Amino acid sequence: MIRGIHHVAISTPNLERIVAFYRDIIGAEVVYEGGWEKGSEVIDGIVGLKDSHAKQAMLKMGNAYLEFFEYVNPPGEPIDPQYGVNNHGYTHFCLDVKDIDQEYERLCQNGMTFNCPPPNFEGSPIRATYGRDPDGNVVEIQQIMDVSHDFALEQTKTSF
Repeated sequence: MIRGIHHVAISTPNLERIVAFYRDIIGAEVVYEGGWEKGSEVIDGIVGLKDSHAKQAMLKMGNAYLEFFEYVNPPGEPIDPQYGVNNHGYTHFCLDVKDIDQEYERLCQNGMTFNCPPPNFEGSPIRATYGRDPDGNVVEIQQIMDVSHDFALEQTKTSF
C-alpha cells in the first residue's frame, strides 16, 4: 500500500548554495547531511551509475522532504536554466504559503525569478505562480484562499 509522497530529489551543481537557499530563504530544516564515497556497489546499483560519489542533504518542509544531491562522480550535466515546463519529466514542486503576495516579494528580493506576479484566477479558491530557484528548478508558490473548498477537484478544472 502506498502511503503518500515522502520526498522529491533534485541534483544540483552546488549543494552548499542550494541548501543555504532552502534553509535560510524558504525555511526548510536540514535533517541530514552526508553522502557516499566512490566504490559502493550497493548505491551504484540503486542509482544506476558506475563509481558514483555524491554529497547529499535532506531538508524537511512541513509534511514532506526535499533531498539534494551534488554528484562528484560522475559529474552531472547542466540543464537549461530556462527549460520549459512542457518538457517531459519533473516540471515543478509546489510550496503552500499563507500570504502569496508577501512571499512573492520576499522570494524576489532573495534571488528567485518568477514568470509573473501571482494572478487572481476568477472563480478559483487558489492563487499561484511559477518561479525558479538558484539552480533554475521550477518552484510554484500557491495560496489556498478557501480552505473549505475541495482543492483537488477544483485544481483539475483550473488551468494555469
